[in-house]
Amino acid sequence: MPRASTTSDAFNAVAEPRRRAILSFLAPQERPVGDIVMALGFEQPSVSKHLRVLKDVGLVTARRDGRNMLYRTEAQALRPLHDWIRTFERLWTHQLNRIKERAEQAERAEKDNRQ
Repeated sequence: MPRASTTSDAFNAVAEPRRRAILSFLAPQERPVGDIVMALGFEQPSVSKHLRVLKDVGLVTARRDGRNMLYRTEAQALRPLHDWIRTFERLWTHQLNRIKERAEQAERAEKDNRQ
């Protein structure tokens, strides 16, 4: 089955590590492309390309401020990703609880054997 275009949805867009880095960098506040280039060390054309993909799927928005375009992460657009990941968070929490229980049982058994 062919892979979906990276511009088709948020899941495909964030599959690329540089896009995730850009989203993380933009999370605290909006920034111009130049700040992203300087902070992340990516080439400007690459940043622009990735911002375009992120913008096309709604994960970032842009606004003009004089000559600069300022980009910011759109938290609401990340909601489907967050909801999907929560499924696995519950799975891992369950698994970690099981590991903790086994470790505690082993510790109790070891303590009983020493007595």
